[in-house]
Order: sequence, then C-alpha cells, then structure tokens
Amino acid sequence: MAGLIAGIVVAVMLVLLFLALAVHIVQQYEKGVVFRFGRVVGEKNPGLVIIMPFVNVLRKVSFRVVTMPIQSQGIITRDNVSVDVSAVSYYRVVDATKSVIAIENVKEAINQIAQTTLRKVVGQHTLDEMLAETDKINIDIKEILDLQTADWGVLVTLVELKDIQLPDTMKRAMARQAEAEREKRAKIIAAEGESLAAAALGDASDIMMAHPLALQLRNLQTLIEIGVDKNTTVVFSGPLMSTIQEMGAFLSWETGAVAKLAQPSTNGLASKGAGP
Repeated sequence: MAGLIAGIVVAVMLVLLFLALAVHIVQQYEKGVVFRFGRVVGEKNPGLVIIMPFVNVLRKVSFRVVTMPIQSQGIITRDNVSVDVSAVSYYRVVDATKSVIAIENVKEAINQIAQTTLRKVVGQHTLDEMLAETDKINIDIKEILDLQTADWGVLVTLVELKDIQLPDTMKRAMARQAEAEREKRAKIIAAEGESLAAAALGDASDIMMAHPLALQLRNLQTLIEIGVDKNTTVVFSGPLMSTIQEMGAFLSWETGAVAKLAQPSTNGLASKGAGP
C-alpha cells in the first residue's frame, strides 16, 4: 500500500514536471522562437504554448520599445573642440528569429555600435553645426544604426542627443561672442535711431525757418516744461535765430555805410592827381 502511494506521488510529480516543461505562456508583447534539437522550427504567437520537453526549447523575445542611454563620449569636433556628448536611443525587435540567431546580446551590441556611431558622426561636424543642427545629427546616427541592425532583426526608432558638455574656456568664449553680438545690435539700433532723429530734426528746422513763430512757440513750450516744479529760476534770452539775423543785417548795413563814406574822399584824391 505504501509502495502504491509512493508510486502515485512520483507519477504526479512527473506529470507536474512535464507540464512545467511543456506548457508556456507567451505574453501579448512577446513572440516565442521554437528550437528542436538546436534547429529553428518556427515561431509561436502570444498565448498558451505547449511544446515537447527535452526535444523543443522555447525562447521568448520581447517586441516592446527599449530605451537605451548612450553614455557620455569624449569627442573632438572637426574644428578641434573637445566636448562630452551623451544621447539616448530607442529600438525594438521586428524579427524574433533574427534577433535570437544573428546576435548573442542585442542590447549590448546596439549600445556599443551606438557609442562608436555617435563619436563618428559628431566628429564630422564643427561645434556650431553640432549646436545648431542637432536634428540632422540625430537623423544621421539613426540611419547608420538602422543599416547596422537590420540584419539583427532590430529597428532603431529614434536617437536623440541628450546632453552636450563644453569646456569652461569655450563657455566663456561663447559668452563673450554673444555679448559682442548684442552690443553690435545695440549700436546698430542706436545709430538707426540717431539717423531717424536727425532726419526729423532737419524737417523740424525747415518748418521753423519757414515759420519763425514756430520757434518762439517751441521756446514757450520749453518754458512750460521747465516750470512744472515751480522751484526753478530760468533766465530766458530772446530768440537766437532772430538775434543772429539782426546782427547780420546790422553788420551789413555798417559795412555799406563805411564804404559810402570812404568813396567821396577817394574820388577827391583822384581828381587832384589829375590836375596841372
């Protein structure tokens, strides 16, 4: 009786072991690759999968997108600037059989090829190009990785430069360059403002020359603006332009008068010199 019970227990354990080795569950995001005596015989879709133990072996492959950081790489750009660049890549398996047979460790292989590709692509650009054309660099790295990983049954969906570390000396140089650029723009804007102001003042002076009372009205307006605080003593002279005109007229008149007075004496001397 005891032997029968022991036999039943052993049989149950063997059945449970058989089921454990034969029955597998493939998740929705996975596919199973079946090997029979070391040869691939097919793929299994998600769900309950039963295989022959000790004859068949099931390898599960995930089809989800994998996020893989690319560690910081010390790179010398085309214009001989040393930078540290890190990135992140996203990939997923599209062929389960190739990903199992063609490559031993997909993640490690993509990580290594991504690092070398990052150094190669970034090293072909200058610092300014790298900072301004990040999208183009991302696309170039992705295309190169796609060519390398196509035979592995892997598709690289996205590559993004994550961080660019510049030397402190280069940061200071770029700061000085940006400051000089802003100063240049400020000077250009100021010069344009001076030009517009000069043109407006020229038009205003023409109007005031044509209408002398306009200058007097402007002077009165200036007095009103100065006297707002009512605590200022203002010494206000007469209109400058009219004073200058009057002085010019006076000098012209005086010069003419002197010339007229000198003319008769000169004629008299000439007459005396001509007599016997």
